[in-house]
Amino acid sequence: MNKRDYYEVLGVSKSASEAEIKSAFRKLAKKYHPDVSKEPDAAEKFKEAQEAYAVLSDESKRRQYDQYGHAAFDNNGAGGFDFSGFDFSDIFSDLFGDGGFNFGFGSHGSSRATKGRDKLVQVDLTFEEAVFGCKKIVNLDVNEVCSECDGKGGKGESSCSRCHGSGTVTTEQRTMFGTFMSRSTCPECNGRGKSYKERCSKCRGTGKVNVNKNIEVKIPAGVDTGNQLRLSGKGEAGSNGGPNGDVYLEFNVQKHEIYERDGNDIYLELPITMAEAALGCKRDVPTIHGSVKLTIKDGAQSGDKYRLKGKGIEDVHSYRKGDMYVVISVVTPKKLTREQKKLFESLAKTDLQDDLKYRKIEKYL
Repeated sequence: MNKRDYYEVLGVSKSASEAEIKSAFRKLAKKYHPDVSKEPDAAEKFKEAQEAYAVLSDESKRRQYDQYGHAAFDNNGAGGFDFSGFDFSDIFSDLFGDGGFNFGFGSHGSSRATKGRDKLVQVDLTFEEAVFGCKKIVNLDVNEVCSECDGKGGKGESSCSRCHGSGTVTTEQRTMFGTFMSRSTCPECNGRGKSYKERCSKCRGTGKVNVNKNIEVKIPAGVDTGNQLRLSGKGEAGSNGGPNGDVYLEFNVQKHEIYERDGNDIYLELPITMAEAALGCKRDVPTIHGSVKLTIKDGAQSGDKYRLKGKGIEDVHSYRKGDMYVVISVVTPKKLTREQKKLFESLAKTDLQDDLKYRKIEKYL
């Protein structure tokens, strides 16, 4: 069967750089890898791309191919070039990552220093705690470095007999498409490259122990629901000397009985009587910073807003205070005495001719 040109397989020109060849193969490997692709001919295309990359990524073999084509490898196996000894582990590790897909290729083990995992903790706050800030005791369950073995997992350290200290083992896999070399984490030492004569009884060889503890945290003024506070280095212990992860506190602020929050502004609905609305009045209004005297003009309507500048919530970043808005709500009485009814009957005769809304409605009567 005639083979396709290797440059054509990878979709690059004959003058392509090493980086361009590698990038092209990475794209094809991600597209046609048998473990992720559902295309019926994925395995064949994957093998074809592997063979092309194994030749063109090697300077010497690429020179031979450019001069003689596929004939340069006619004596290597039934199908031409034999890439059974080619180690693809590095490019597959680069492609899928140590923490992502593995597919049996190129895990570098866990001997490198790794940061510990972060933790997210939900913290409930009252309205006042969020507005003014507070100190809060937060309970955490985290894995810490074992104090008994200093995170090593045991005593009597020596190099792992299976991986000889590398943390990885290389295996050979024979398939219908050829022989593949793959590198994976050593199962004997879990990638540490070390073994111990005596396993630590406290952490059972893991190097970490679960600890429940309380920490005091200062919550800044002005936080709101959904805001997060980062506690650096308070998360899970790292591996192989890596730093601890972080703890993120996410706040849930309770509703207030009379205030409604909108960002750094506060809204308060203030009920007044019809007489107060008609004649105007002065009312004491509670704010989060103390009571203030508010003058309501005569002829007030429901929905009228009065702004109290700087009586809102302090911004958690800029420290500038928001405003407070007092929203008027004119209350219609449900029960009236006989005298009150007479007064309202008298008020009912009030001329509405000067009211703009009434004049607009009157046109349609």
